[in-house]
Amino acid sequence: MPMIVSAQALTERQLHLATIASLEAQGDLVRLEPAIRDALNNGVTINEIKEAFSHLYAYAGFPRSLNALGVLQNVLKDNNPNWKEGQQWERPSLWDNAEESLKVGSEVQALMAGATFNYTFCPQDDYYLKSHLFGDIFASPILSHSDRELVTVAALSSIKGVEPQLAAHKAGAVRMGNTKEQVDELCKYLSEKGLSVCDNASEAIAGAWGQGMPNDNYAQYFIGNSFLNPIKPVNLEEGQTSVLPSSNVTFEPGCRNNWHIHHGAHQILICVSGKGWYQEWGKPAIALKPGDIVDIPAEVKHWHGAQKDSWFQHLTNHVVTGDNVSNEWLEPVTDEEYNNL
Repeated sequence: MPMIVSAQALTERQLHLATIASLEAQGDLVRLEPAIRDALNNGVTINEIKEAFSHLYAYAGFPRSLNALGVLQNVLKDNNPNWKEGQQWERPSLWDNAEESLKVGSEVQALMAGATFNYTFCPQDDYYLKSHLFGDIFASPILSHSDRELVTVAALSSIKGVEPQLAAHKAGAVRMGNTKEQVDELCKYLSEKGLSVCDNASEAIAGAWGQGMPNDNYAQYFIGNSFLNPIKPVNLEEGQTSVLPSSNVTFEPGCRNNWHIHHGAHQILICVSGKGWYQEWGKPAIALKPGDIVDIPAEVKHWHGAQKDSWFQHLTNHVVTGDNVSNEWLEPVTDEEYNNL
């Protein structure tokens, strides 16, 4: 019978599992490595991570499952003695009885779906779902059924075009022992971290430009969280000036940078997703949408960022126009200024 563990709030362990599940599903191996380290440093066991990555092959595919396991394998070369091995994997006895695997898997699927489900249109997929996914894969006790559904929701939230399956597994996560509040908390967490591509609140992250890493070096000049993804420019002939974007900046809802001035260079912003604001000192703010281009002259005091109800991404490049190129960071955009827009 299904193993269900219920709790009132998501644990740090569950949030770490959700993070690495999301990054596996996205195929973002650059961000996955530090996320795995964070998970291990905060008590998630090696075998729980293995189980999550192998579980998700059924949702994200073998290539991304194997790639994620490869990243984990490289991380484990550090031999950190503080990382816990956890419960050892054992070959489930259910694997030796195909008839029993189909029976148990059908029961687990019915519990997750809320009713018996028969996919008569494609009998082979119906069998794979019942016997293999909900039977063979769910048979390992290393992850509870409730944790498996949270991991699945995190992965599906990070894949475009699977909204019907995501909706089904959100409901299934509750039937498997999680509370609705937990599932809502998970979705809010994924959105706030910029991991969800299926949530309207994080529409910016659904764009073709990767979010990148937290913009820690400039965090003191921002209100809210921003992320930086450098973009390698093409090779140009000597003497040419690049007008190509050099990085993608992602702003969470409500995030904006301080008033600032670019000395000796003008800045070009190319808006690619979400909704944002741009304002020059003494002038009204301008709402930005994908496709808008802003050419900011040198020596002009200004700020830019996301609108309060949307993520926002823009590509940015600085074109040199004089000597002594520098940024002068000034006062923050106050909540009163921002909320009046």
